Amino acid sequence: MHHQRPALWGLAALVVALGVGFALRSRGPQVATAVVVRRDLEQHVVASGRVWVPTRVQVSAQVPGLVVAVGAVEGQHVKAGSLLVQIDDAEARAAVVQAQAAVAQATARVEQLRRVGAIVATESLRQAETNLEHAESDRARALRLAASGAVAATEADDARRAVEVARAQKNAAEAQQLSSSPMGADSRVALTALLQAQAQLAGASVRLAQTRAVAVQDGVVLSRSVEPGDVVQPARTLLVMAVDGDMQVVFQPDERNLAHMALGQRARVSADAYPEQVFDGEVSYIAPSVDPQRGSIEVRLRVPGAPRAWKPDMTVSVDLTVAAKARALTLAADAVRGLASGAPSVWVVEAGRLAQRPVTLGIRGAGSVEIASGLDEGAEVVAGDVAALAPGQRVRVARGGR
Repeated sequence: MHHQRPALWGLAALVVALGVGFALRSRGPQVATAVVVRRDLEQHVVASGRVWVPTRVQVSAQVPGLVVAVGAVEGQHVKAGSLLVQIDDAEARAAVVQAQAAVAQATARVEQLRRVGAIVATESLRQAETNLEHAESDRARALRLAASGAVAATEADDARRAVEVARAQKNAAEAQQLSSSPMGADSRVALTALLQAQAQLAGASVRLAQTRAVAVQDGVVLSRSVEPGDVVQPARTLLVMAVDGDMQVVFQPDERNLAHMALGQRARVSADAYPEQVFDGEVSYIAPSVDPQRGSIEVRLRVPGAPRAWKPDMTVSVDLTVAAKARALTLAADAVRGLASGAPSVWVVEAGRLAQRPVTLGIRGAGSVEIASGLDEGAEVVAGDVAALAPGQRVRVARGGR
């Protein structure tokens, strides 16, 4: 009888194994699950961009001529008023000196009329009036003597002619005085000549200034296309400058993010050349239209704290926070089926059986999504492959799921 016991034990073990296997199969396959939990959630847009210069100034030649000096090189930071390019100004300087001499001459003529001319004209008029009085007195005496026969009649005629001459001289002196007055013809001619000379001086000074190309604002020289000895023509670009100001970054996220983006949103920005230096940025511009070729939209960030070491067109990394919610109902993103479609759903484990549920999603974080509706906190959702599963099927939950 003893030799039959091992056989009986083996048979009993087989029966137990078959029973366990049947019990497990009756409970269904084992599945990994993710649990719906509440936690803080943020949605980010991560992209690459470039340092963008809001204002680029093209420094151009305004007059033709020979370049005699260039005062800046590429990459140099220059102050407003710094000389950038000097064109030969010998002829322009000579024109200024000539114009200054003409102004001085015209000014002296005006002063002469105001001071000397007026005095001379007044004195001439006074002398002419005195002469006229004497001539009229002589004429009256000659007429009396001629009437008494004391002098010949010709002397009376001479006296009358002398009065006419004296009166003509008085009229001429009056005209001269009027002409030399501030509103007189001579004064107006002199003032006109002075104004013309001053205008010529102003024009010559402008042409002289145009031989110097200077920086109108503080900035960095981005490119230089002129050397001493070059002969330049008007409108030729000599240098390109980036004007100092708040550094900006431009990037082009996918248009699908447009609904979540708004002015004033905060971002973290770092240059790929200096990844350890991270700066705060703020959305300052969102393009009014989408690039039809790329399906993207241009966005600009203002980065006030960016260092001067950042160069125009340098590559940067952008991490833009577009949405945030405290204690949101969240689920692992890989547990949602049809995540990018318009009808997302999940496979929920309820009382050991599967059920498919449609869900409404909210914001999307790193690896998680917000469940706006369709699930309650604590719900267990199948996170693995569901191709071999069917609604109503029994399953066993692998504990320690997410």
